[in-house]
Amino acid sequence: MTGATVGDGAVVDIHRVVEAVYRSDSRRVLATLIRLLGDFDIAEEALHDAFIAAVEQWQRDGVPQNPRAWLVSTGRFKAIDRIRRRSRFDVSLEDVIEQIESIPAPDTTSEQGAVEDDRLRLIFTCCHPALAPDAQVALTLREVCGLTTEEIARAHLTAPPTVAQRIVRAKAKIRDARVPYEVPGRGELAERLDGVLRVIYLVFNEGYLASSGEALVRQSLTAEAIRLGRLLVELLPEPEAVGLLALMLLHESRHAARSSPSGEIVLLGEQDRSLWNRQQIGEAVALVEGALASRRFGVYTLQAAIAAVHAEAPAADATDWPQIVGLYDALLRADPSPVVELNRAVALAMRDGAAAGLAQIDAILARGDLADYHLAHSARAEFCRRVGDLAQARKSYRKALELTRQASERRFLERRLAELEK
Repeated sequence: MTGATVGDGAVVDIHRVVEAVYRSDSRRVLATLIRLLGDFDIAEEALHDAFIAAVEQWQRDGVPQNPRAWLVSTGRFKAIDRIRRRSRFDVSLEDVIEQIESIPAPDTTSEQGAVEDDRLRLIFTCCHPALAPDAQVALTLREVCGLTTEEIARAHLTAPPTVAQRIVRAKAKIRDARVPYEVPGRGELAERLDGVLRVIYLVFNEGYLASSGEALVRQSLTAEAIRLGRLLVELLPEPEAVGLLALMLLHESRHAARSSPSGEIVLLGEQDRSLWNRQQIGEAVALVEGALASRRFGVYTLQAAIAAVHAEAPAADATDWPQIVGLYDALLRADPSPVVELNRAVALAMRDGAAAGLAQIDAILARGDLADYHLAHSARAEFCRRVGDLAQARKSYRKALELTRQASERRFLERRLAELEK
């Protein structure tokens, strides 16, 4: 075993110590190095060099009192050394060295807030509107969450070279367009925060409702999105950030009940509610109440309020559907989208009967909205089945099957269709 002696005379496995520090602090260290060095790639090289140095020096000298501060300082000096060596062949790098050396070494031992601000700066930089939406998601997962290019590619069913190119182009855009590495001022915070929340929710949804493939849920993505949501609330407790975190927790609380042991989908009304995570629900409900009390909430908080009504119902038939329809009315005013209208139609069917919901869905589809959205056709099929129009139900189930690529959803729809064709 490779060991080092700490203050009390105990011998520790230095590799395990360094690995633990990497897991807990590497993203914080990277965020600060990006601020100090002004370049993603240089900062990533510096981070790598700092951890290599830690294995050697902590073994010899012991683990420093503040490993994070040590890593930031070491990374900065390693970057200067690396650039100085390159400058022998590229004199233009001398200006970069001068610029980096002019920045005082960070004192993270006395200013924890500055380190946390760096993490917030990094999130806003990765989600800058100058970047394409798919690049924002890929860069956030890579730099803020620490996922590898291969992990991001697997999560989004994309080839690793494609993801790598998105990340490279995003970094180049940030560098060439001189995208500021900062949290926006109050004047543009609301607009910019919305973009950050959108990226986090996209990450969560791709994990929670995997768009294709065998797995219904990709928990690595839902976990990363919730971690990002917690970080954002910790650093910037705006009501909508709180609402988004509550929404993700409420959805995640149902994870264990959403599929059968064989991987089949279990609809909300048929789920075993004893499997729901009551601790997550309690935390989320408190967050929703706080966000609503601020009176500065928006669409994420309203969605979380709807999810909270579902979560607090002891059984499916005890759900307060009038309250849910009312919340959807408010959500439609805030976000008049066809998907929200579809969800309201489902709630309306539960309150007023399947015919009422079917009429609303038919009106949506008649406008040409959601024609390629499999859930609209699946919902229509269910309501047609309930009102006894089995021919239309079969037609809509077949259309939904044409449109979905998710294996669990396909099996669910095939089973429903088979039941009607007996």
